Amino acid sequence: MNRRKSISALFVSLAAGLCGLAAPAAVHAAEINLTYAFFAPAKTFPGRQMAHWAEQVNKRTNGKVAVQTFPAGTLLGAKEMYDGVSKGVADIGLGSPSYDPGRFPLTSGVSLPMGFTNATVASRTLWELTKEFNPKEYEGFKVIAMFTTEPGFIQTKTAVRNAGDLAGMKLRAAGTGVPVLKALGAAPIGMPMPEVPQSVQTGVINGTMTSREVLQDFKLAESLKFVTDYPTVVVTFAAVMDRKKWDKLPADVQKVIEQLAAEMPGWTGQYHDKENVGAALAWAAKEHKLQILPLAADERARWDAKLKPMEDEWVKEMNGKGLPAAAYLKRLRELRDQFAKQ
Repeated sequence: MNRRKSISALFVSLAAGLCGLAAPAAVHAAEINLTYAFFAPAKTFPGRQMAHWAEQVNKRTNGKVAVQTFPAGTLLGAKEMYDGVSKGVADIGLGSPSYDPGRFPLTSGVSLPMGFTNATVASRTLWELTKEFNPKEYEGFKVIAMFTTEPGFIQTKTAVRNAGDLAGMKLRAAGTGVPVLKALGAAPIGMPMPEVPQSVQTGVINGTMTSREVLQDFKLAESLKFVTDYPTVVVTFAAVMDRKKWDKLPADVQKVIEQLAAEMPGWTGQYHDKENVGAALAWAAKEHKLQILPLAADERARWDAKLKPMEDEWVKEMNGKGLPAAAYLKRLRELRDQFAKQ
């Protein structure tokens, strides 16, 4: 009897040991938990960026840092993003300085019609400018990521090949896109992007001026068959952390975040240009016969001349604020051309 009990005990012990070997390793809770807020849906390209950033921080810190993302305004909306970070509502907030040029005056220079060809060039330029000029407008924040959209393009129901075609045309625009369309002779109308498809279908507007991924994301290529090949203005994005929160992070975590900050303009720009916009244009051309319309050289020169006063007015306004406007735009052009060659 005692022998049978001993054998049974041995089997129980062995089984327990085998179960222990087969069991997965215990999941260790992160030492640092951060919240990351954004105002637009997760499937937008800035939403993809925040998800990628969160994943990389967790991976590169070996699980020491976990980031919970809150897209689509579930924690903070566009207007309260930066104040919300200052107040501790979110540890990190991704907002758009283009939507608040009064708060980010020097950064607003990147949203002028400066001839950027794509998001990658514009994003890298924005990041380098911010590092070099260290604008006072980010005082109290640690900037952890910056990037832009591709330039806005005029996307319409009917072909726009010259200013005459554009005259009086009702087009949706936002931010610095509004004065651009006014200068070119169109009639800009402000409205939220989700309202655009129905407004196009009902004839309230004849098209829009924005980055071209909307042709697929909002199925606008079903109605808007033409894109005029004239890049206008980009929208800037900046993800920030409150400086006091940043200062409390361990040095090894800060190092990882700073490495990612240097990578984000290129990663996000490439994703937007190729995976986002590139795929949308290919889909629109194949499924809806989208046409890209070039501007003749003399017509392009006339459009450039109409937009030049926007730059002059911005320099004058920034000079009045004591900001290095001319030096900022000079460096912007140098960086733009440098990155465009690369």
